[in-house]
Amino acid sequence: MSGRKKMRQKGKISFTRFFQKFKPGQAVALVRELSIPFHYPFKLQGRTGKVIEKRGSAYEVEINDLNKPKRYLIKPIHLKKIEQKA
Repeated sequence: MSGRKKMRQKGKISFTRFFQKFKPGQAVALVRELSIPFHYPFKLQGRTGKVIEKRGSAYEVEINDLNKPKRYLIKPIHLKKIEQKA
């Protein structure tokens, strides 16, 4: 993902991504929305993890960082659903 948005998309957010719902155990990828501040290390961009639970308007996501599970509270606009292979 580039560090810029296209000219016509600057400042806009997707309401579909803003109000999306996740279930516990669902796999997600972190794709930061450039219009909204992302208060986490940028090394999380593109990482995948599992949703643990919902807390307020954010979701607790568990991500393996150098084989150590770490948990982050992330707003749903920065998350993208991943289909798991069964």
